[in-house]
Amino acid sequence: MKTLSPLFLLLALFIYACGGDTKEMDMDQGGVEEENGRDLIGDGNPGSENITLTDFPESTDFPNASIDDWTYKGATFDYKVSGYEFAQQTPDADEIMCANSAQGQHVHLIIDNEPYIAKYEPTFEQDMPDGQHYILTFLSRSYHESIKTPAAHRAVMANVMNGGFDQPAEITDPMLFYSRPKGNYVGKKETENVMLDFYPINVELGDEYQVQATINGKEFMIDEWKPYFIEGLPMGENTVTLTLMRGDSIVDAPLNPVRRTFTLEALPAEEATGK
Repeated sequence: MKTLSPLFLLLALFIYACGGDTKEMDMDQGGVEEENGRDLIGDGNPGSENITLTDFPESTDFPNASIDDWTYKGATFDYKVSGYEFAQQTPDADEIMCANSAQGQHVHLIIDNEPYIAKYEPTFEQDMPDGQHYILTFLSRSYHESIKTPAAHRAVMANVMNGGFDQPAEITDPMLFYSRPKGNYVGKKETENVMLDFYPINVELGDEYQVQATINGKEFMIDEWKPYFIEGLPMGENTVTLTLMRGDSIVDAPLNPVRRTFTLEALPAEEATGK
């Protein structure tokens, strides 16, 4: 019988102890299945185990909100809307308890899945470089929650030339656009309840398609299109990546996935009191 060398035995013991390539999820570190059916499918970064997604409260409905016409000429956008007012506070803004714009209701304009541009009047100037662009715009509540109806948004792929659209075409394939979180959040009201909001186009979330939200490395699978509160975020810089998924596969769609960073800051008075 051949005697195994001490070096071979040591190596075998090391591999066994390290577990090779097998990974087991620690259910206390982000592997808990939530009651609403969203599964946490990863441990994430240190400290991310406190991050949760919770349902956003029911908000003011806009059943008749509509973008009736939308043009881009002379580097100027012009919106014709009905069932909606620009620059007005959404009635339940004080009750929602999240970041709210003092300037009121507005449109989100998203160009090539870059951070959205908020505009509080129906006509405004906006430069865009010549070339092909994927563009989404939708009507928004004053606290930045999108109005999720077919009439309240427009999604086009357009060639831009000399400050205007050249034969814009409606986007017909599945896409996912990122909206919130964005920028800086300051103070307890804004930092405790950070809204996650996004806009899927030509796809219905459910059994076939989902959105994977990776927040500071912790993953959530979302199968319902609605806003959520992100709770348990640390102060400082945070990261969200949104990916349109079909089962276990990333959907082959333009600008998918999309990643953002945003920052939470305490007010000086809150830092001093620890509240």
